[in-house]
Amino acid sequence: MSQIRASSSLIRRLKQRFVNPAVFIQTTSFTTAEGHRPIIVHKRSLDILHDPWFNKVILTISLFLQFTSFSALAQFFSDQFNSDLQGTAFSMTERDRLDLRGLLPPNVMSREQQIARFMADLKRLEVHARDGPSDPNALAKWRILNRLHDRNETMYYKVLIANIEEYAPVVYTPTVGLVCQNYSGLFRRPRGMYFSAEDRGEMMSMVYNWPADQVDMIVVTDGSRILGLGDLGVQGIGIAIGKLDLYVAAAGINPQRVLPVMIDVGTNNEKLLKDPLYLGLQEHRLDGDDYVAVIDEFMEAVFTRWPHVIVQAIFIFEDFQSKWAFKLLQRYRNTYRMFNDDVQGTAGVAIAGLLGAVRAQGRPMIDFPKQKIVVAGAGSAGIGVLNAARKTMARMLGNTETAFDSARSQFWVVDAKPPIIGDSCQVFPGWVVDPICFYLEYSKTFSCDILAKLGYLTEPEMIITLVFPCYIQGLITDERENIDPDALPFAKKVKEVGRQGLGEGASLVEVVRQVKPDVLLGLSAVGGLFSKEVLEAMRGSTSTRPAIFAMSNPTKNAECTPEEAFSIVGDNIIFASGSPFKDVDMGMYEGNCIGYFATSFIFDSYFNCLLIHGHVTCHMLHAHMFMTLRALLTTMLSLAGNGHIGHCNQGNNMYLFPGIGLGTLLSGSRIISDGMLQAAAECLAAYMTEEEVLQGKIFPSISSIRDITKKVAAAVVKEAIEEGLAEGYRETDARELQRLSQLQEELLEYVETNMWNPEYPTLVYKED
Repeated sequence: MSQIRASSSLIRRLKQRFVNPAVFIQTTSFTTAEGHRPIIVHKRSLDILHDPWFNKVILTISLFLQFTSFSALAQFFSDQFNSDLQGTAFSMTERDRLDLRGLLPPNVMSREQQIARFMADLKRLEVHARDGPSDPNALAKWRILNRLHDRNETMYYKVLIANIEEYAPVVYTPTVGLVCQNYSGLFRRPRGMYFSAEDRGEMMSMVYNWPADQVDMIVVTDGSRILGLGDLGVQGIGIAIGKLDLYVAAAGINPQRVLPVMIDVGTNNEKLLKDPLYLGLQEHRLDGDDYVAVIDEFMEAVFTRWPHVIVQAIFIFEDFQSKWAFKLLQRYRNTYRMFNDDVQGTAGVAIAGLLGAVRAQGRPMIDFPKQKIVVAGAGSAGIGVLNAARKTMARMLGNTETAFDSARSQFWVVDAKPPIIGDSCQVFPGWVVDPICFYLEYSKTFSCDILAKLGYLTEPEMIITLVFPCYIQGLITDERENIDPDALPFAKKVKEVGRQGLGEGASLVEVVRQVKPDVLLGLSAVGGLFSKEVLEAMRGSTSTRPAIFAMSNPTKNAECTPEEAFSIVGDNIIFASGSPFKDVDMGMYEGNCIGYFATSFIFDSYFNCLLIHGHVTCHMLHAHMFMTLRALLTTMLSLAGNGHIGHCNQGNNMYLFPGIGLGTLLSGSRIISDGMLQAAAECLAAYMTEEEVLQGKIFPSISSIRDITKKVAAAVVKEAIEEGLAEGYRETDARELQRLSQLQEELLEYVETNMWNPEYPTLVYKED
């Protein structure tokens, strides 16, 4: 009988499986550092390659260049992502011990080689891709990155962090809005948890279906108001997923301890209710006590599931309707560690920008209470900013009741509600809101005159009311009926504004002309609201350097573009937006009068032609026509560039919410206080140097987001300690935190040490 000789690797493998089925890995690294903790591996062979957490395979996409579009490539990439396993980072020792030898090509690649290969292939695809309007490049990029996320989570975050400035707009706003709108069609693999109105009474058991024993961060939405795009129902989970990607990339939250959540209580979007491919509940939204009962049950369930990490779980209520945003915030904020980013995060970024604008005027931040601010939009974001700005002014004035009351006099609030797709038009009976809308600032010249002659307009209102029919109510005063209780503290007294020549419902143009504000702040979600007339009125500002903040997301909802603001108001303004825009070469607008005339003439001719032939519809004015015209004019005028740059500052919430979350987590604070939010905003406002601020830069580059988050988190921890809210985190108790708060460098080191970094875990150590 012949002897069968077993190899040493086979013997080791048999011992591992029958004696010790789990390979326990020790690490000599500092064990409180995220990403360097001991790992227990229960998987072998192909199971490891199919696990995005342990996998070290990155897919090459060079072979797919034969596809003529991003969409075709992305679909192939989605369907075939397991087929190409070229390039791995598993060491030979790991391949032996984890039964991977023979399943991978023999070459062992470094992380740097993998990233370089992936990025080179992606850049080549961007050059060769040819997409139509139905599948823009940004959405295709999202698909490709999402496939990488599914396949190799470590590499995904490595790529995202290394290229955060380029890919943050892809995984978050503005592309995430497009993702949410198309989520039912893009859905390939579940990510996060879904709780619905039909799960009432079952949520306590459902939370145990989530595999993680520890959760640090939850982002939850009900999809009722996604980025100003309206009710997207269950598809709104895309915003929760995108936001958590930024928590991981910017704040270093461990991706295995985050949880995106969708609470599906139905939808009032008639299109989704009739869509056979819609993935959510096809019934109208719950309201009233039934709605609150669902949220209450969810909150109780998740805190019961993770009783040992309650002090580490932070809930960010994202994109809830305005009427519920404040109610839920007040209901839970003193019981759970939670905050509403739409209300409080937006407010914090806006406050940082407003303080930066004061600095840009060459004045100290303490002069902020002297600023006159016109706010367009009284939704949850607008009211949140107003409340935060009022508290900031009051604190600077002595933090007394009198100071708090007097601060309200610095604000003029103009309400503007965006339309819902399918709503009837107020100007033309029988018209409906077109789902494709665009900026119409240039159109008023011809449209108002023509429509007035036809009897459609009795007075020259903003043309935006015509083709993008927002229901503009105007200046909010105490004479308004059925005023929103949250807006009531900021309603002007009629006698007070009467002395300025204003009254209830005064238009935005009238308010800007009479008030001559230092700041025009847009939080309306109405694209193009800052029309040519509004911007021209800002020329009369009493400020030496007026600020224009078009903060609404996504890009098409921005109240104006930086090109429009700089070209009309002047190159001395401070401009900020919620979505990313490129800086502006001021020389290109020396001939802007010719551009306006040409635009008006073309639209005038087109509109008259349609009137004559009886084809007046909302659909006649589509985005592609306007964008083509704008591109042509921009190209012509760019020849006059003089090198003077108008800086476009992106006031994105991602500057603050990662730091607020991380700081709260590391402090162990029981709640997220107003003081902690204020500390975060002031830290961001002070981040820029005096030289940068005087150049018009009030927000830093997104490429510095990890450093920004570290400093914001340290400021939040310090404030929590000073308020007596900090209880400690892991091995660091409240007393040690108190000591760290006195040593800024050590506090920053403490924060950085606890930020997760995307490094491949060493699954097997080679024995000496």
